[in-house]
Amino acid sequence: MARAFLRRPTAPSSAPITTKLGAVSAPYLDTEIGKFVKQSTSVDSDYVLCAAGNPIEGVIESVEAATAQGFGIGAVGQRDMREVTFDGLQATPGTGTIALGDYLVCGTVTAKDTKLPGPPKVCKATNQPGTVPADLTAAGQQALNAIYAWRVVSLGTAGTGAVGTVGVMERANA
Repeated sequence: MARAFLRRPTAPSSAPITTKLGAVSAPYLDTEIGKFVKQSTSVDSDYVLCAAGNPIEGVIESVEAATAQGFGIGAVGQRDMREVTFDGLQATPGTGTIALGDYLVCGTVTAKDTKLPGPPKVCKATNQPGTVPADLTAAGQQALNAIYAWRVVSLGTAGTGAVGTVGVMERANA
């Protein structure tokens, strides 16, 4: 049966933030647009690319040619809906399926200075908000996943949540 109505990303409902991007020695280029980022823990007002399994704090919207204090400058979106490619489970990227309502983390990443081949990849978070954590480490990860909560709102035209299919995620607590 044809899927008549699917949620899709629309015009942004909130403005992205302007921030530093990356490191002084390796400024970001426009090849980074669309990739997931997290706030740097070593440089003030800076976002860096997510690694696989990281909570998603934002998405690079634009990159400027200008720099500030040697850092690249760009815009990071922290809300709204985004098309994503499903990449399975956090513990075993490339295997497993994702369901409606699942909370997500960054999946397999595309290398810096390489353009995304399609929507960025996401995995189902191992420590889903609202579940009982296995231990204190899991509880800490679960808290991060709740703070930076992106969840599946559409399984896309395939409707399966299988690895490699495209769906839509939305910031749950924006």
